[in-house]
Amino acid sequence: MPRSAPRTARVPNEVRIVGGQWKRTRLPVADKPGLRPTPDRVRETLFNWLGQDLDGWRCVDAFAGTGALGFEAASRGARQVVLVEQDPELVGTLRSIKARLSADAVEVRRANGLSVLKEFSGAGLDLVFLDPPFDADLFDKAVAAAVPALGEGGLLYLEAPTLWSAAQADAAGLVVQRHLKAGAVHAHLLGRAASPAA
Repeated sequence: MPRSAPRTARVPNEVRIVGGQWKRTRLPVADKPGLRPTPDRVRETLFNWLGQDLDGWRCVDAFAGTGALGFEAASRGARQVVLVEQDPELVGTLRSIKARLSADAVEVRRANGLSVLKEFSGAGLDLVFLDPPFDADLFDKAVAAAVPALGEGGLLYLEAPTLWSAAQADAAGLVVQRHLKAGAVHAHLLGRAASPAA
């Protein structure tokens, strides 16, 4: 039977985990201004970049929204995933998904993403996801808060409406390892720049 999609829909009403133990699990997408889940294809590419197995990784998703990035990481073996979200309705949905999946590695916090990243300064995280609302002008602040939380070899995933140049990354102490443009989204995988030799 043909299914007609609403013509006014700007985002899907669900996304799916694309790999790992919860592959094909559907995650609901609330109809909220600024909520823009990372498309399945972009997440698939990201986790190809990272390698499919994140066994033992420690991750923070600082602007969790639907939780797609963080649950994807947990699905692939991350041992700690902190999902940070301020919207109480979205927090409730994230907690319900965590319970449904028995996702013991996942912690859901109702908090400000920048504040939580500052708490993790020096924590040696393996991966930080940054996908703030595009109209919130948080990119520079979020990157600045995330870098001190990364361990040696730690990685930062950034979604932004524009390309982050090598010069911008360098100013933050990072290097652009990978970049993908998908529609209006620029997806970047950034690593810590090597420290200059003493």
